[in-house]
Amino acid sequence: MSDVQKTAVIFGLANKRSIAWAIAQKLHADGWQLAITYQNERLEQEARDLITELPGSVGFMCDVASDAQIAALFDQLKSRYGTLQGLVHSVAYALADDLKGEFVNTSREGFRIAHDISVYSLVAATRAAAPLMTEGGGVITLSYFGAEKVVPKYNVMGVAKAALEATVRYLASDLGPKNIRVNAISAGPLKTLAARGISGLGDMLKGHAERAPLRRNVEAGEVGATAAFLLSSGGSGITGETIYVDCGYNIMGF
Repeated sequence: MSDVQKTAVIFGLANKRSIAWAIAQKLHADGWQLAITYQNERLEQEARDLITELPGSVGFMCDVASDAQIAALFDQLKSRYGTLQGLVHSVAYALADDLKGEFVNTSREGFRIAHDISVYSLVAATRAAAPLMTEGGGVITLSYFGAEKVVPKYNVMGVAKAALEATVRYLASDLGPKNIRVNAISAGPLKTLAARGISGLGDMLKGHAERAPLRRNVEAGEVGATAAFLLSSGGSGITGETIYVDCGYNIMGF
């Protein structure tokens, strides 16, 4: 792997506030070749404008809810790059109505959608990427503290993130013999497009900054730097883990 340019596919670019964008910028600066995906035609123009800022990077449309689109994407990646060394999964979605009020009122369809988009998509993308990681590689996904403790208004997304973290462990166990590492980054709250759907985001940001040992909110660039570390040789012995990048918030009792 050290003798060839490393290539990563990044899922989840929406706009310049996306964690996917922060990770893409850092990996590009570190010399990675990048395939960056966006969900649909509505997001295409802004995504492509950003991707042009990273010379050599290529944009692809892929809705992770579609097995057919995932398969088509990885066929293109195999033809274009041959092999992959990294996969970044920065995808999460839940119905807006399920991110308000009480979790007990989550609809059956809302529960299914949150887990399909936010969790199963990691399984599907990793399964498609693994055959291209012929010399090993790394997979990164994004979680949040609501997976571990109750965060008001985070609701079904917290349950989905708990499933995501368990998924990371099972994938790490399956793929470890192939030298493919799978880890999650549990980032503090950020003002991303996905996070704007959470009705309590302002309170989350305020409470986080007040209680975290560093007395501030995390920056997207810090998450990007951690992702780059995990995908580098420095992270070669780390797999199945959830790494907190939240200014220490998770260590506090109150």
